[in-house]
Amino acid sequence: MNAPALTIRRATAVDAAPLAAFGARVFRAAYAAANDAEDMRLHVARTYSVALQAAEIAAPGCRYLLALEATTIVGYACLQLGATHPAVTGLAPCEIRRFYVDPAHHGTTVAATLMAAAADDARASGARTLWLGAWERSPRALRFYAKQDFVDIGCTTFVLGRNAQTDRLLVRALN
Repeated sequence: MNAPALTIRRATAVDAAPLAAFGARVFRAAYAAANDAEDMRLHVARTYSVALQAAEIAAPGCRYLLALEATTIVGYACLQLGATHPAVTGLAPCEIRRFYVDPAHHGTTVAATLMAAAADDARASGARTLWLGAWERSPRALRFYAKQDFVDIGCTTFVLGRNAQTDRLLVRALN
């Protein structure tokens, strides 16, 4: 039996609850084993509430792209147009604030397809530079971003709950 075709679309208000549930689940899957349970609880509560997802979906300059198989979310990207970091010097920056794929879909084309859609959306919105932070202790993610033409330009701090962690700062020009 063939897997359902992958579609990419922008999130709308009706996606807030399933996006919140998916985001919390995949974040825990990615980081819970290597982090303190209370720090994880705090971060998930601050980041993945339905109300926050709804507010971000509605916010100007914030874009959520959903990767779907039929009606099931299998990945998502959150873009913030105009967001920058002091080390990001490229023109017209756009931050990829979150980029996650369901672990069951790792090693498939979902991540690359979603990244291509994110780059296309950012470019169509006037961005010329795409950037993100990726946890320094996530070699799989760092390898993926390198394959997607991101270049490591240094580090930045990411606070998980009460724990300051180091993210690699990655940048890609959008031609």
